[in-house]
Amino acid sequence: MKQLLFGFILLTNLSVLAQNDRQSDHMDLKYLEDQFYLGITYNSLLNKPTDFTQRNLSYGLQGGFIKDIPVNADRTFAIGLGLGYAINSYYSNLWASETSEGVEYSIIDEDVITLDGNEVTVKRNKFETHLLEVPLEFRWRNSSPNVYKFTRIYAGMKFGYIIGGRSKLVTSSDKSSFENPDIRKFQYGLMLNVGYNTFNIHVYYALSKLLEDGAFVDSESFDLQPLRIGLIFYIL
Repeated sequence: MKQLLFGFILLTNLSVLAQNDRQSDHMDLKYLEDQFYLGITYNSLLNKPTDFTQRNLSYGLQGGFIKDIPVNADRTFAIGLGLGYAINSYYSNLWASETSEGVEYSIIDEDVITLDGNEVTVKRNKFETHLLEVPLEFRWRNSSPNVYKFTRIYAGMKFGYIIGGRSKLVTSSDKSSFENPDIRKFQYGLMLNVGYNTFNIHVYYALSKLLEDGAFVDSESFDLQPLRIGLIFYIL
């Protein structure tokens, strides 16, 4: 986690330097915008079962490359198609346990569970996903060849394929994790990036569920859907 945050801060500084360098460039009528991106989000879950609460800081980190394809002569409108990588964690009191009959879910009551006949205190409990992502953006910006500070509105969809989805539990006595087969491999949703200059607000609303159909807790079915809100930084 520390290494990821260090890389995030480093690339954010590079974004500022790259934009400042553009000020001295010669006028390029075929310029492209925002071809690399890096973002950090707070992750929440919708459609929660009864007594579900989120714990700790559920976070997400994302980065990647987007091909900028202008569609008008002024290059203020464009399509962006990219490839990226993302890590997302969702901390909560929804405990996933691996059994011979599959994955079972239960609500952690007062941070105490029973493992192997012993009561232990839960410190952290989460779903963690690693995704390959394909963002598709419809872009508007009021940029020009010699303007490096501009307003942008990028809207579209993001498609993701989970290459690693785990449930992790840390208690007062042990750590455990397992590859959770209930985590849905194919993810997709709507996204919106709005901002000015370096800092931009990023919103992702999932249209797909985090888990496959058939997840129950105390005989109650649930369909968790991610909502991620944070900041995204673009590098030329």
